[in-house]
Amino acid sequence: MITKAVKFIPVFLLLICLSSYGQSPLVSKGFIYDEAPFKSCHASTVVETPYGIAAAWFGGTHEKHKDVEIYFSRKLESGWTSPASVANGIQHASKRYPTWNPVLFQMPEGPLLLFYKVGPDPRNWWGEMKESTDGGLTWSEARRLPEDILGPVKNKPILTSDGRLLCPSSKEFEVDEVDHWQVFIEETSDLGKTWTISKPLNDGVKTNAIQPSILTYPDGRLQMLGRSKENRLMSFWSNDQGNSWSEIEITNIPNPNSGTDAVSLSDGRQLLVYNPTERYEGKWGGPRTPLSVAISKDGENWEKVLDLETEPGEYSYPAVIQSSDGKIHITYTYKRSKVRYVVLTPENL
Repeated sequence: MITKAVKFIPVFLLLICLSSYGQSPLVSKGFIYDEAPFKSCHASTVVETPYGIAAAWFGGTHEKHKDVEIYFSRKLESGWTSPASVANGIQHASKRYPTWNPVLFQMPEGPLLLFYKVGPDPRNWWGEMKESTDGGLTWSEARRLPEDILGPVKNKPILTSDGRLLCPSSKEFEVDEVDHWQVFIEETSDLGKTWTISKPLNDGVKTNAIQPSILTYPDGRLQMLGRSKENRLMSFWSNDQGNSWSEIEITNIPNPNSGTDAVSLSDGRQLLVYNPTERYEGKWGGPRTPLSVAISKDGENWEKVLDLETEPGEYSYPAVIQSSDGKIHITYTYKRSKVRYVVLTPENL
């Protein structure tokens, strides 16, 4: 009986592996809301709090309209809560600005942080932040960040082992009627009260990059992947926990001048959500469809493993996290009218 049992175990384990082989990684796919008090939406962010999954985005008449505000929703067992405005750009009774690109980050054993931008456009916006100690039910008053500090410009920060919150940031500016894009690292160790900012990591002339994501590797290295104008994502590497970074590198990952996001999985792999297309020749942007998922082990060789959207339309500006139960949570703009929410299992990717 013992001999038979020993022989049986490997076969049993093999059957388990084969049973999951080829299974879809898709757990669920839907919308955060069906109806909302705004016409257009964009630039979502997703986070896991002690109270569950939550998301935010900007919504209003259209991007750049002064009525654009930051909306927030929590995922309950019964479904997502109705979108609630949690930040706006009202300055006084006769002036207001649009808000942009919210980023949520849950501090371990601390508050939920909300970073966002306020201003007429990306060349002239400034950073603001709020805090919540109850998972987003209530929020502090807005706090304007110091001059030149934007906070994480689109994608989530990471917290280093020595307590530094590294915020992937970037700025857009114009010289002689030519747009330039530069990547920075901003960091804070006291919940945004004081900050340091790095020198520009690229010149913004030969290479233009914005809106990076930060990835972590088992050997301690960090990588940033960012959007560009050059039809490819840009990459930076750090061997000292973000204190210094390599020269900018052009990857082989297609990019149509559209935002991406990435996350380091608990199994050591890296996951990227992106539009695997290029800009049209002579045009500012390119098609923001399909929207896909790619996987890499080394940050240099990426394999597309899943299409989230393939129909005509805009599917863009994804945000992605891995929750404590191992599942992957993705939000993104769906035709500028809704926020799509997708859950995946990493073992089937």
